[in-house]
Amino acid sequence: MEAKKKKKEKEEPKKSQTPDFKSGDIIRVHYKIKEEDKERVQLFEGVLIAQKGSGTSKTITVRKIAAAGIAVERIFPLHSPNLEKLEVVKQGKARRAKLYYLRDLPTLKSVKTR
Repeated sequence: MEAKKKKKEKEEPKKSQTPDFKSGDIIRVHYKIKEEDKERVQLFEGVLIAQKGSGTSKTITVRKIAAAGIAVERIFPLHSPNLEKLEVVKQGKARRAKLYYLRDLPTLKSVKTR
């Protein structure tokens, strides 16, 4: 019986560590930054506006409104060793896969949240 349990454990693929998210969600990305000799974790929180690729080359594009209303977009590879953690802060209600139209709108309030 123990041999069967071990086989079942080996057969089951490991689930990815990334949470389920989709375009329109507000997510918080914990990303490792290396500055000279130090390494620290930087947070980047914003609206997920696009997902591209598949498998190990999958990337996400996150947009946030920084100080003085300046928008900042950043592309993160999902399978990067520098990506420490992804958190879904709020689930969005978007009807499109790519939310590039948000670039023309002034604020983050243009995305409905649940």
